[in-house]
Amino acid sequence: MSWRPQYRSSKFRNVYGKVANREHCFDGIPITKNVHDNHFCAVNARFLAIVTESAGGGSFLVIPLEQTGRIEPNYPKVCGHQGNVLDIKWNPFIDNIIASCSEDTSVRIWEIPEGGLKRNMTEALLELHGHSRRVGLVEWHPTTNNILFSAGYDYKVLIWNLDVGEPVKMIDCHTDVILCMSFNTDGSLLTTTCKDKKLRVIEPRSGRVLQEANCKNHRVNRVVFLGNMKRLLTTGVSRWNTRQIALWDQEDLSMPLIEEEIDGLSGLLFPFYDADTHMLYLAGKGDGNIRYYEISTEKPYLSYLMEFRSPAPQKGLGVMPKHGLDVSACEVFRFYKLVTLKGLIEPISMIVPRRSDSYQEDIYPMTPGTEPALTPDEWLGGINRDPVLMSLKEGYKKSSKMVFKAPMKEKKSVVVNGIDLLENVPPRTENELLRMFFRQQDEIRRLKEELAQKDIRIRQLQLELKNLRNSPKNC
Repeated sequence: MSWRPQYRSSKFRNVYGKVANREHCFDGIPITKNVHDNHFCAVNARFLAIVTESAGGGSFLVIPLEQTGRIEPNYPKVCGHQGNVLDIKWNPFIDNIIASCSEDTSVRIWEIPEGGLKRNMTEALLELHGHSRRVGLVEWHPTTNNILFSAGYDYKVLIWNLDVGEPVKMIDCHTDVILCMSFNTDGSLLTTTCKDKKLRVIEPRSGRVLQEANCKNHRVNRVVFLGNMKRLLTTGVSRWNTRQIALWDQEDLSMPLIEEEIDGLSGLLFPFYDADTHMLYLAGKGDGNIRYYEISTEKPYLSYLMEFRSPAPQKGLGVMPKHGLDVSACEVFRFYKLVTLKGLIEPISMIVPRRSDSYQEDIYPMTPGTEPALTPDEWLGGINRDPVLMSLKEGYKKSSKMVFKAPMKEKKSVVVNGIDLLENVPPRTENELLRMFFRQQDEIRRLKEELAQKDIRIRQLQLELKNLRNSPKNC
């Protein structure tokens, strides 16, 4: 009897990828050539942000989604960092707030004006200093407003409360560079991958490591929580240097549930999970393919669906939040693909083919919306709460975009450094030494100019005082 693959019925088995027309792409963008393993792209329902190549310091573009086509070379940028920008993330609850981190060891929070930038933005809403090395990752908490996580090359994860502009917790359990961070649905657990070849599940408020896997046969690079399934999925490299994925039980990391080899290419595999459809997307850095699978709680756990193929290699991918999708076209996922060679950002829609034009409730369940479930004080006090859900049907009926009103809070131009990590830290590399040298030279130049101005003012005051003394007194 010949072997036949097991047939599995699924409403997502015919999902296909549709590339946007050229006029709906973003062209002429000087995408960064930095080799850091990140997406360099962030997108929400209103804006697209892309890290760009810049001569000095770091910068990124913020473009309104409706402004497609060719972008002018002198288009305004966000350019306040002194080093290369390594990661950017939009606030999930406030559409015009974006966080960025950089080689200059800082994390910055930016407020994008309505309609996008009209001129270069150099002043951040908040400047957060607490890391002693460059900062490679930032992540917003999924259910709590104004809680931000940052991971630096000092092997630390800092938790920032943006209501006060200070780090309130520090996770110090890693022994090497942190490669990836991911939260479970309610944000009560954090999982990380690290260059020390360990996968960790951490309770973020206490910093306690709940589970730890020493991945010798499967060198982990990226990890993602699979919604409420109590599962983790990691991508990495096998002992034979082939790309591999592994599925884990979050409560027992002693052995992976399954391991599956993908191919023999060398590029990093980025995993993306859609908790509403239980679909997993795997995109390789440096190749143009996106594979997608369906995840289930029962064996075989992972069912291959199809593969989107493209000849243009991708440097990174931005993902549109659910409330920004076109539900009338049965779009269940949308990527924004960075094609460095062409300076192009290409939207790719994953579509479920349906004949009816009506709202398809079976593929659009209630999904996390744009309203936070917790305040920073509540979360820091130990409360966990599931995300506030919304229906996409309302968005389908209304033509206007849903707008989340940001809570009123005082703008801070000076950030208090809550943790003293910057005192007497010697530079580790030549680049850090040069950056520190030039920063000190700029500071010396500024102080000299300030001193010269004060000297001139002192002479002027001395002259005025002398004139007053020499002038005859009026009786």
